[in-house]
Amino acid sequence: MTAPARDTNLDRIWEVLNEIQDPEIPVLSLVDLGIVRGVDLEGDSVTVRLAPTFAGCPALHVMQQAVRDRLHGLGFTDVKVETVLDPPWTTDDLSPAAREKLRGFGLAPPRRPAAEAALRLEDPVACPHCGSLETDLKNAFGSTACRTIRYCRSCQQPFEGFKPI
Repeated sequence: MTAPARDTNLDRIWEVLNEIQDPEIPVLSLVDLGIVRGVDLEGDSVTVRLAPTFAGCPALHVMQQAVRDRLHGLGFTDVKVETVLDPPWTTDDLSPAAREKLRGFGLAPPRRPAAEAALRLEDPVACPHCGSLETDLKNAFGSTACRTIRYCRSCQQPFEGFKPI
C-alpha cells in the first residue's frame, strides 16, 4: 500500500483545523477566525502558524494544545505550533462565514475595514437580534477583551459586539 499523497494529508490537516473551535467563541473555528496563517508539511512533521487575536490572548495556549492534540491524533509524530505576530491579526481576517456565525450566535460582527471601524468604536452597529442601527455602546470591554457591550433601543436587547481590531 502506498502512502497518501502529500496534498491529501494537507487537505486533511486543514479540515481538522477547521473543526477546532475557538475557546471563547465556540461557533467559530480557528480557520473561521483567520488565525491559522499557514501549514507546512514534511513527512510526519507538521508546523502550524497561528496569529492570535491579540498578543496577550489568554486562549492562545488552549488553541495551540488543541492543534497539537488533533494533529497527533492524525498520526503526525512531530507537531510544532508557531505564534505569528507580524502581520498582526485583525477582524478583517474573519471569513464571511464567521461573520454570519457571529450574528447567529448573537454577537454583532465588526465592520470593515477594521482600521476605520476602530477609530469609531462608539458608532452604532447593527443589532444581531433585529438588525436595527439604533444601538448604543454601553461598555468598551465585554466578557473578553475582544468584545464590547451594546444595547439595542429598538428591540431593547443587550448584546455583545466583536471589537474591531
